Amino acid sequence: MSTLTKQDTFIGLLDTAPNNFSAARTLAKESYLAQGIPVAKAEEYKFTNIGKKLEQNISNIAPALPFEVTSEMVHSATFAGFEGDLLVFSNGKFLPELSSKIEGVEVSLISEKSDLAIGSIAKPEKDAFAAINQASFEDGLFISVPKKAQIERPILLLSFNQANGGQVIQPRFWIEAGDFAEVTFIDQSISLGDTAYFVNKVIELKGGVNTQLKYYRLQIESKSAIEVSNIETDVQKDARFTSVNISLSGDLVRNNLSLNLLGSNSEGNMYGIYLLNGKSHVDNHTNVDHTIPHAESNELYKGILADQSRGVFNGKIFVRQDAQKTNAFQQNNNILLSEDAIVNTKPQLEIWADDVKCSHGCTVGQLDEEALFYLQARGIDKTQAKGLLLYAFAGEVLEKIEEESFRVYCDTLIQERLGSKF
Repeated sequence: MSTLTKQDTFIGLLDTAPNNFSAARTLAKESYLAQGIPVAKAEEYKFTNIGKKLEQNISNIAPALPFEVTSEMVHSATFAGFEGDLLVFSNGKFLPELSSKIEGVEVSLISEKSDLAIGSIAKPEKDAFAAINQASFEDGLFISVPKKAQIERPILLLSFNQANGGQVIQPRFWIEAGDFAEVTFIDQSISLGDTAYFVNKVIELKGGVNTQLKYYRLQIESKSAIEVSNIETDVQKDARFTSVNISLSGDLVRNNLSLNLLGSNSEGNMYGIYLLNGKSHVDNHTNVDHTIPHAESNELYKGILADQSRGVFNGKIFVRQDAQKTNAFQQNNNILLSEDAIVNTKPQLEIWADDVKCSHGCTVGQLDEEALFYLQARGIDKTQAKGLLLYAFAGEVLEKIEEESFRVYCDTLIQERLGSKF
């Protein structure tokens, strides 16, 4: 159980939940009571003492109320060149008056879907924070892409966060795509102010046969913000899921991403880049579960860390006994730009089948001095040379973003970060 002194307050948050989805909420509450907030010795949170951070920084464990978001704020926050549809949120609450009516896509509140199988993909027993969200979320968004729909315009999930007194923001999404559907989502948060708050997000994604689902995420949280996200997806036969996660700031950020490969010829791709400075702490935990023969997964996460920042990577690949002919790749590479920066990396493979191609690895080091010397010898000053090498290092992940306007935007942000800090 948790040693967090405010655990009783979390339980109080659970007791104030709405009455819908009562069975799912009861199960989640029981799961939370069995787990508690992870302590420092918990294996899954070994390098991320989130209980201590919550106790120190989150003074008011209560739902954050939505605040006014104007059309001018939305326009200002939408990145240049974006040509798609917008779904806008204020402290996790959906704002339909500022959002697009997306042709061919059903968008509604989760509370309007009484038969929805909440928690059937992102199971509350797997993580205490998923349990807290499921037990106490007030409402969320249901997005359904019909069978064979080709949604050419990307859908931007634009979230504005601002909570005083260390309040809790709990976004909840159910996203489903029918057989042969194609859709791209971009998930971006905008922090207003520097006050501490806790974002506890859960996204369940359910794809059909031969779906093509892309999910891109940009995290630029307040330097005082704590965020935990649980994102899990089921990938069916002949389907492809691609995730790209870019983390640039936040006090403590924990990203849990899980892929369940449930059909033959399914493919799961997980990419990430984290550029950290100050005392930011980002922990990426990934899981890929190969359950069926003839499936493929690719995973590449890269980190650049300066000052006293800390990165954690723990990637797990499970290959079940029946999952013959599996092809799985996992790699985590890191560059440390300060003697005080720390990375804890742990790529893992658990293989129960014997006819597979699987590899994993990790690297932690500094900039290549020979490459740096080579560039300087050709008239490039040391600062610029460092920036070029770091940008090339990050570029391998950025090129996985197929939505051009978003890729250009992230490219610009990273170049600015590398140019100003390093």
